[in-house]
Amino acid sequence: MNYEKLRESKQGFWFVVDLFMMGLLIINLILLIFDALYSTAALFDFLTEYAPGVITFYQPIHDNFLFVDLCFIAVFLSEFVVRWIVAVKNKEYMRWYFFPFIHWYDLVGCIPVESARIFRFLRIISVIYRLHKYQIIDFRNWAFFRFFTFYYNVLIEELSDRIVAKVITDAQEEIAKSSGLLDDIADQIIAPRKAVVTQWISSLIQHLGQSISHPEQGEVIRQHIIKSVEKAVRQDKQIAMLNLVPVLGGGLEKRLENTVSNVVIQSITNMLEDMDNDTVADVFEKGFNHLTNEEKQVNNEFLNLIVEILELVKGHIGQKRWQEHLHERDRLKKAGNVQDSTSN
Repeated sequence: MNYEKLRESKQGFWFVVDLFMMGLLIINLILLIFDALYSTAALFDFLTEYAPGVITFYQPIHDNFLFVDLCFIAVFLSEFVVRWIVAVKNKEYMRWYFFPFIHWYDLVGCIPVESARIFRFLRIISVIYRLHKYQIIDFRNWAFFRFFTFYYNVLIEELSDRIVAKVITDAQEEIAKSSGLLDDIADQIIAPRKAVVTQWISSLIQHLGQSISHPEQGEVIRQHIIKSVEKAVRQDKQIAMLNLVPVLGGGLEKRLENTVSNVVIQSITNMLEDMDNDTVADVFEKGFNHLTNEEKQVNNEFLNLIVEILELVKGHIGQKRWQEHLHERDRLKKAGNVQDSTSN
């Protein structure tokens, strides 16, 4: 219980109301369970033989149990109406009539029939959640909650691991059976969208060409091309002989480097900017329809690579994280016990 948060939330009055309502709910639920058992012959005969005083005390309550239950219902409905009025006053919801729809289980639980009474249990959960929302209590630190959360995560992990492993296994089998998978991808996925794909690629290439020719955006690429050309020119033995020419040799080599760099940059820029939709479509057509046997073999090796990657993924999925958590917790417990024994 965080009393500091209780003071900050200014929910002290409603906290008392919640505790009172929770106590009434628990008493009401105990009465409901006991009255249902009291109606059975086994419990009635047992009480008649061993505790006749209980029969004498409870029989009038059992005969008028509907009236007793209606008394509880009257309190529950009164509390519900008060909270509804407060919610409308504080404008907690967009419309005044949203409150009963959101808290429908409170109304359904007030119906005095056996099938609806079970919803009263949800009122206890709603009270606990309301206290948790204001951080007055933190049920995440409760042992029961940690126990439930741990085994819930174990169940979800086991189910999800098996489902994912099954899906990956099916994908591996399909990839292994379908030798023409890449052809199917080209025919069934890329071909119907050929116009869109070619337009996107041509726009991307043209944009790249425009970026290279831009004074600021293409500076990095141009400098890289210039350095590559300079390196290639200096490594060429024929051009290196220009340095042997007195006076003019160094200048000629530098002029040649600049000229070649400009020609290369301009050629790349023109090639990219001239790459229209028809050119890209022609490249696609020839690239997909004229594969050699060696290229098809490379495609098959690529598919085998995907299968092996999926097998590795399955191995990682199969690792039991919850077991690692248990081992870590046991290790921490042992370390704590050792530390306690050492201090003693």
